[in-house]
Amino acid sequence: MLRRAARLETNGRRVSARFTTVRLAIFALGLLGSIIPHKLGWTVFGNAALAAGFLLFLIVAWYHNRLEDRLHRLRRWQGIKRVHLARIGLNWPEIPLRPMTVPERHGYARDLDIAGPRSLLHLVDNTISSQGQQRLASWLLDQPPHAAQWSNRQALIRELTPLSLLRDRLVLEAQAVEEADIDGRRLLSVLQKRVDDSGLIPMLLTESLLALATAVLLLADLSSGIGNYWMLSFGLYAFLFLSVRSRSEEIFDHAQSLHLQLERLSAVLGYLERRSYRATPHLARLCGPLLHQQSSPSRSLKQAASLMNRLSVRAHPLVHYLINAIGPWDLFHTYRLQQLQDRLATVAPLWFELLAELDAAASLATFAYLHPDYLWPSLHQAEPDSQGNGAGATLEAKDLAHPLIPAGVRVANDISFQKRGRIYLVTGSNMSGKSTFLRTIGINTCLAQAGAPVCASAFHWSLVRIGSCIRVDDSLDGGLSFFYAEVKRLKTILDSTQDRQGPPVLWLIDEVFKGTNNRERLIGGRALITALAGGNGFGLVTTHDLELAELERQLSTVTNVHFQETVVEGALHFDYRLKPGPCPTTNALRIMALEGLPVDSPDLSPPR
Repeated sequence: MLRRAARLETNGRRVSARFTTVRLAIFALGLLGSIIPHKLGWTVFGNAALAAGFLLFLIVAWYHNRLEDRLHRLRRWQGIKRVHLARIGLNWPEIPLRPMTVPERHGYARDLDIAGPRSLLHLVDNTISSQGQQRLASWLLDQPPHAAQWSNRQALIRELTPLSLLRDRLVLEAQAVEEADIDGRRLLSVLQKRVDDSGLIPMLLTESLLALATAVLLLADLSSGIGNYWMLSFGLYAFLFLSVRSRSEEIFDHAQSLHLQLERLSAVLGYLERRSYRATPHLARLCGPLLHQQSSPSRSLKQAASLMNRLSVRAHPLVHYLINAIGPWDLFHTYRLQQLQDRLATVAPLWFELLAELDAAASLATFAYLHPDYLWPSLHQAEPDSQGNGAGATLEAKDLAHPLIPAGVRVANDISFQKRGRIYLVTGSNMSGKSTFLRTIGINTCLAQAGAPVCASAFHWSLVRIGSCIRVDDSLDGGLSFFYAEVKRLKTILDSTQDRQGPPVLWLIDEVFKGTNNRERLIGGRALITALAGGNGFGLVTTHDLELAELERQLSTVTNVHFQETVVEGALHFDYRLKPGPCPTTNALRIMALEGLPVDSPDLSPPR
């Protein structure tokens, strides 16, 4: 598609160059065709030649401008497709990174790489509005949703997935003038904040009558010489104008920057209004507020953009004073904006809500479209037990892999949780893939609960609350040490498992109590795992303490699994495959020796 677009652009540039030559030729011929006849005294013929040349020049210029506009849109479209290729290949420098604020102590955003550079939001965020970006982030960060809400959301995303032309057209319409996001929150606040109307209409009528009187008296003075009485009415008009000039000051502050955004939003909604929805019932239901209005939403927003554009004339003081000297330009357009605000006050929030939902769904649909081998997960509807929790809480996945790791590198594994209290105790060597496996489960669960496809060949789960303790840092501002910050995070997870009325908790704990000594870590780890086994949830705990593997004999819900390295020709190799049982080897001394640290050189032969 990009190669075809490049050929079209090359041909278009060639035609545009011809248009430029033709316009120059028409200008030169029109000029000569009018000057020479005038010199010869053929005035009528010269005027006719000038008019014909001018008309022909305008026609050619109109077609040339249309061609340039199409070339501009074609270049925009090529940019969209290049970013799509970057998303497929995880070429991070070519994927736009848009700032996103995430709560500092969010339960899993940082642990699972949901936000920030080279994160899930960095990969999937293709929104065109600030509200759409916030909605997309909320789908990934505020989990789990209600089952019915999730079902409707996934149906909409699946419906949008094959509609690549629709999604690209929305981006093109939104970025026709500039690439900045549509600031929906600011636009809505301006449309809803009513202009101060105290005395507006009487003042508008008074200034209009004074302007009319000034014009009549001026014409009478010029034609009949009655005197400069017009200066009295004009002076009174100017005094009133300067006294109420501040009335439109606040609107002017918004007018300069918002009229372009209103035009872009009008273009987006206008495209949605013209589209047929016969084959897309979920999209039709979402876009209902646009289709069942007495007046067209796109037309109303276009009127608002036009009013904002006219009010922004204040940015040019000379022109502004000249126009207002003729008539009450500011008051008239402020009055029209007030009428428009009254009409849009109740319906505009529906349009922005619609846009946010569609924008977020379109981003996840693009993600699904770019990864056709990903699977749409299926939700398990658990029946509540006597304690109010789903006894059938489950998460089963086959060939589960990390979507932020390139396809040629990532390794897939299976995982299965059935009912509450299920714990996988993951042991293994350094760098063997334990932490990545935790993130793989967590990030795919986030995708599933957001309504998106997952990087797996099978994924069946019940809605869960996600709790993680993977990346823990010291907090200088809060005065927390590494170990205390870890303890607080683990306490939060443990407390959430005591809530048996809510969905089960999927906990992902990496290197439990790694901030303390071996003895206390072992005691604390046993106590924590025992408590989690009796709570409302299931999950994984990784550790280097092989003594914790003994818990499998004491707790029926604990299962030992491990990752392991191999030694080939004196070098460590990892297959990143999850295997049953506790890890039979360690590699810390091997790594120290291979890097040249002064330790006793361990046996580098393959482990038995």
